[in-house]
Amino acid sequence: MQHATNLPDYLTSDFSMYLENMTSLDEPENPDLLSNYLSNLFEQLKQMPLLFNGMVDQLAMAISTKIRIDSKNLAKIELTEEPSWAEIKPFVGVHADARACITEIMTHTEREFKIAILLIHFYNGYDATPLKSEEDEHDQFDDYESHDFDENY
Repeated sequence: MQHATNLPDYLTSDFSMYLENMTSLDEPENPDLLSNYLSNLFEQLKQMPLLFNGMVDQLAMAISTKIRIDSKNLAKIELTEEPSWAEIKPFVGVHADARACITEIMTHTEREFKIAILLIHFYNGYDATPLKSEEDEHDQFDDYESHDFDENY
């Protein structure tokens, strides 16, 4: 099933980087690569909560396994304009082992944390299956009978 994801303009560049990073680490030959990378990234963040200040895509990767997002209910909120943290906070849960780190991040860079949450939310609903192209009813190659072709060409 394919949904059209309407990514808000304020997320496009960060989402592009986040998507590229996540997909590049999702290797079928090495299924643990992504989870190991995300664990190591969070451990670094835990040591220095402001490590990814200015790198929202990296922050999103680092916290992606430490938060739970109620995407079903978050999707009911209008996100075309950037929401406030208060609007999305009810839909975000933080694992106990990450609370101190997340609190530190929110104290200093609440907006980046909020954007990271939204990146994860949209990524979780992202379908990378290419859309089928619609058939062209005026396909120029469908009616060979009506054209004169030089068979000796």
